[in-house]
Amino acid sequence: MAPMSSKRKGPTVNSQQRDVKRKKVEENVESLNQRVLDFNPGENEVTSFNDLPLSHPTTSGLEASHFKNLTDIQQKAVPLALKGSDLLGAAKTGSGKTLAFLVPVLENLYRRRWTELDGLGALILSPTRELAIQIFEVLRKIGRYHTFSAGLVIGGKSLQEERERLGRMNILVCTPGRMLQHMDQTAAFEIDNLQMLVLDEADRILDMGFQSTVDAIVEHLPKERQTLLFSATQTKKVSDLARLSLRDPEYVSVHEAAASATPSTLQQNYIVTPLPEKVNTLWSFIRSNLKSKILVFLSSGKQVRYVYESFRHMQPGIPLLHLHGRQKQTARLDITARFSATSNSCLFATDVVARGLDFPAVDWVIQLDCPEDADTYIHRVGRTARYERDGRAVLFLDPTEEEGMLKRLEHKKVAVEKINVRQKKQQSIQSQLQNMCFKDPELKYLGQKAFISYVKSIHLQKDKEVFKLDQLPLEEYSASLGLPGAPRVKFVKGDDAKNVKNALRRQQISSSEDEGENDKEDQNMPKPKSAVVKTKYDRMFERKNQDILSEHYTKLIDDGTDKIQKPPNTTDGDDDAADFLSIKRRIEALPSPPQQPTTTSSLDPPDPTPKKTKRPKPPKFDSNRARRLLTTKEYALKHGPKAHKLVFDDQGDAHEVYEFADEKDFLRKGDVVKQREEFVGKEGRRLEEVDRGVDRGVEKGKRRERREKRRRREREEMDGAEEGGEVRVELVPFEGEEEGGGGDEVVVEGRREYDEERAERKRKRKRSGDGEPLGSNDKLEDLEALASGLLG
Repeated sequence: MAPMSSKRKGPTVNSQQRDVKRKKVEENVESLNQRVLDFNPGENEVTSFNDLPLSHPTTSGLEASHFKNLTDIQQKAVPLALKGSDLLGAAKTGSGKTLAFLVPVLENLYRRRWTELDGLGALILSPTRELAIQIFEVLRKIGRYHTFSAGLVIGGKSLQEERERLGRMNILVCTPGRMLQHMDQTAAFEIDNLQMLVLDEADRILDMGFQSTVDAIVEHLPKERQTLLFSATQTKKVSDLARLSLRDPEYVSVHEAAASATPSTLQQNYIVTPLPEKVNTLWSFIRSNLKSKILVFLSSGKQVRYVYESFRHMQPGIPLLHLHGRQKQTARLDITARFSATSNSCLFATDVVARGLDFPAVDWVIQLDCPEDADTYIHRVGRTARYERDGRAVLFLDPTEEEGMLKRLEHKKVAVEKINVRQKKQQSIQSQLQNMCFKDPELKYLGQKAFISYVKSIHLQKDKEVFKLDQLPLEEYSASLGLPGAPRVKFVKGDDAKNVKNALRRQQISSSEDEGENDKEDQNMPKPKSAVVKTKYDRMFERKNQDILSEHYTKLIDDGTDKIQKPPNTTDGDDDAADFLSIKRRIEALPSPPQQPTTTSSLDPPDPTPKKTKRPKPPKFDSNRARRLLTTKEYALKHGPKAHKLVFDDQGDAHEVYEFADEKDFLRKGDVVKQREEFVGKEGRRLEEVDRGVDRGVEKGKRRERREKRRRREREEMDGAEEGGEVRVELVPFEGEEEGGGGDEVVVEGRREYDEERAERKRKRKRSGDGEPLGSNDKLEDLEALASGLLG
């Protein structure tokens, strides 16, 4: 009986189906490209996403996310971005700028048939972690039907986990610092094929705080790319645009022709409150709005923490939260989620939440500290009255800040109305804060840090017409925080402090010289008060806020000084009184040994017998902290003996690594210039040999070739999959909220399922006996059945 034929018939049918399917996809992409080319927004009225030439996966994702109508910025920006133009987009806060750049990102990659094997296609930069998380969540929603892999790369997470999954990302949403870290340290991360660069809140990213980081990132990116910049206050600096290598950018602005740069549904007011009354006014406002959702902006994180801790102890009757940049990432995420979910709460925050964040239904935005400029004001008040909802904003201004800040806001087309505080509802909490600071030293310490940080923030402001530090009542402000006295800030005195101090010292020196010429009776007279120079110990005992022993110490010091300053008619019997509580400290200088001049030639050989050098005795200190300093590595490296490296010749004699040869032996070898040229040539050839073996460019090219071969092989394997086995790389969940999620931001899905299906098909072919070799794991019954079938 003739053996059964092992010829396969299935692959012929499957290959035809694959060809038909591939041809259909290509036709859809070509028709979509033609629709984009033929689309003219000037002729066609565009009001909804259905009017735009979008792909079916994007349209389905927008419908599932309940996005139907286009906003003003989306009507102008999306058509230009779909055609591949560089954009500068400016629109009011809450006007839908996120969708204006996410939709073009998905569409441009889809039209290029981008896959995970093509690498990174779009890079989206955000100034803060919270805003990056929000952008990533929107990307997940509208891109749920696409096959792209997307990742969130921000600080505060495991760097190693991100490295393992970063190589196959198509879209990355990230912060500048962590992105630059991966570019410099992650070897498998390549951005040679980048197609789009997006900067959300572009004016903040191009600011001085991110200038060096953004410049370094741009150096890694390819020059041929599409760049999109979006912000509520867009930058127009030529230097910023040149840094990003923009190509004939289109400027799209929505609110320039409008009457105001802020939403029309936002009610904006300001109150003139002296600096010492700000905390009292804030407490009274919170107590009057217990059923509202309030966002309070302060200038520094230390102020945020002090106000939060002090108000939390006093229990105003509303949930309190605080958010600043020095918190851990998990805490920041938790606080952001809690504030978004609540209907009535109060969040104290810095400008870390001033840009782009979408907190639902915020009723009030309170700016306790004046913003640094009008742009910061616009971004702060933009947290309320979003998407045509109502909202209210109140700005607290000191009388010295009112005139200058109102001019800045008027220049930006921001109209604010002055209101007054009802004195009947005004409450003073100064006594309560003082009582809490007296009982709780940690709270008092937070208050001192808050005061210093506020003074420093005013001192560092560039606009000196608005921020006038010398006119602020700092003593009264410190008392309003519950502090017993204003903490000393060094730069508040100005340059006159050093002159006054030196003048007192010069006066003391001149008076001491005059005393040498006067009689002994005049020498016993007390010195004038203006000529006394206070020491560190004098200032320490004069502090107002000592512990419970402060009065006791002050009394002892006062008594001791009264007894030390003897009147002119004192007798020798009162000498014992002068020694009471007097500090006598004598530091005798050790006589330095005479130094003998040494004349040595630079070519003299070193002395083979090492000289014994005595290590200097460490100085004596009066504190345990200074004594522990002697045992640290830093002190040993700075003051210890220098380390020497020795090499041994064939005879076993020790030599320095670099030592001078004998001058006569050196001159016998030939001309000095010729010897130098020979040495330089020898070392140059040696370095060339070393560089030839580790040439980074050659190695990088080899790695790229191997990677391309692997990608082509995997693409062929994916095309060989049977019908219905389409591979999908889905946008992954954040913080492990779906199946198997471990909280990682960057995950590639779909490849594992494809490999499992391929392995299962191999096992089926082995069991069916269609020409494949038999495996060692096949069951005995299957082998017997196959043998009986072959034998007839």
